[in-house]
Amino acid sequence: MQPSTQFDAAGSPFHEGEQAVQEKVGVREMIEPWARQVVRSYLPNQHREFYANLPFVVAAARDSDGRPWATLLTGPIGFVESPEATQLQFATNLLSGDALQGSLSEGVELGLLGIDLETRRRNRVNGKLSGVGLDNIRFVVDQSFGNCPQYITERSWTEVPVSAADTSVLRAGKLTQEMRAWIEAADTLFIASGYHRENTEGSAYGMDASHRGGAAGFVKVLSDTKLVFPDYAGNNHFNTIGNLVVDSRVGLSFVDFENGSLLQITGKASIDWDSEEVRKHAGALRLVNIEIESIVRLAGVLPLRWSEPRGSIRSLRLTSKVQESDDVVSFEFAARDGGDLADFDAGQHLPIECRIGGHDQPLQRTYSLSSGPREGRYRISVKRESQGIVSQYLHDNLKIGDILSSKKPNGDFVLEQGTRPVVLISAGIGVTPMVSMLRTLTRDAGNRPVYFVHGVRDGSHHPLATEVRGIAEQNANVQLLTAYSQPHETDVQGVDYDERGRVTGEMVDAFLPDHDADFYLCGPAPFLANINNALQKLGVKSERIRAETF
Repeated sequence: MQPSTQFDAAGSPFHEGEQAVQEKVGVREMIEPWARQVVRSYLPNQHREFYANLPFVVAAARDSDGRPWATLLTGPIGFVESPEATQLQFATNLLSGDALQGSLSEGVELGLLGIDLETRRRNRVNGKLSGVGLDNIRFVVDQSFGNCPQYITERSWTEVPVSAADTSVLRAGKLTQEMRAWIEAADTLFIASGYHRENTEGSAYGMDASHRGGAAGFVKVLSDTKLVFPDYAGNNHFNTIGNLVVDSRVGLSFVDFENGSLLQITGKASIDWDSEEVRKHAGALRLVNIEIESIVRLAGVLPLRWSEPRGSIRSLRLTSKVQESDDVVSFEFAARDGGDLADFDAGQHLPIECRIGGHDQPLQRTYSLSSGPREGRYRISVKRESQGIVSQYLHDNLKIGDILSSKKPNGDFVLEQGTRPVVLISAGIGVTPMVSMLRTLTRDAGNRPVYFVHGVRDGSHHPLATEVRGIAEQNANVQLLTAYSQPHETDVQGVDYDERGRVTGEMVDAFLPDHDADFYLCGPAPFLANINNALQKLGVKSERIRAETF
């Protein structure tokens, strides 16, 4: 595969393998401008604080033979520190018997994944080691960026003492029956990949540590040396897949959450893009086949134990179903047992599970909540997607009184407290978390000025329009700016919409009295990239801008 030459390769956060995959699946032009905004060469303060509160971090590196392995760095809370925005320090070292023992030294490329299974937050950071001591690992950041929370199975953790007498190490070239059973029951794996070009500098190169998850059994054992697992929709960066198309070497790690054991595998990967086998896996966009070369099993070595995976913490009953626009329907839920629903913060999303005929396992999706917190209900507003199994099921089959399972709302794209004006800027179905924020601001924030900017194709594709206009009419502190890119003849400018065209930085600048505000952006990646870039050119500080793509 050859990458597009439309973008300046020197300034891209992606190497040619990632670019080629983005080109192949048709997201290259969409993701590049956005990634240039959100892939940073440092850790924002919220991510520095996030790492400092983790009990483990996933790490990816190569051994002396160049083979990638994934492992866990562990320690008591606070074992990770960030003395500067470009540095992380770990007061720990590798596990006893780890496949990477003896391979970490100054200058070695390292990929890190910070992941909190309980809150489903995660952050990726790649870079190089600046030093390794007996119980100290020092790391310098090349790239840092957030990850979407899909397919993370929730678990809480506790610390436990580890005795050398209770641990053991096994090295093998093939899976044992115990290992096969372990993998086939797994709902989580961590994956190491990388693309190192000799004598090539650039933050796009190096190692990546990533997460893959699904229903228990999503990884299939084909033989004692072969595995396969589905690759679902993600953030469209294609860091792992992009690495593998140019360097097929791969490392996998499976955690025994009950017993604190770690199964490390290294081998070669190949991508199945569109065979009949892909279509047998619900929601899979492609399959990753693994040919195992070496295995390390570390029994009882982790100083952590995790709870059983949290199933659906609430059964929800559909109480209302409203057609909001030609392609968006709102679904309102109450607790099946009539009890209280877990509260949430404006901007968070609701993970739901749907049991759909023809699929052995429930399908999991997350949708932004469009209701406000503390309203005694959950409302999601879902756009019908042409290839969306779950969105089509919800639109066509879910009826009043039907039951869905859900987990508690989560996500860190949330409305922050403060006194500055708030600017909510969205496009398309990105309006949903903004409506939740708007409802909260007009209920709890008094007269804090709110500027609500939304762009959509036309009036028939404008979800929640009547609700938003009604809130603005009842609250003098709310100002609206609506842009239709392709208005119908029946759409009246000055009544249905304010501006013709897509939302632009110039449009926002003319609408706002000044730029001393907190900005929240939600929409497709190109839209976010353009607005984020325009705001920064207007002098808005990056820490005042929060964004979420879909």
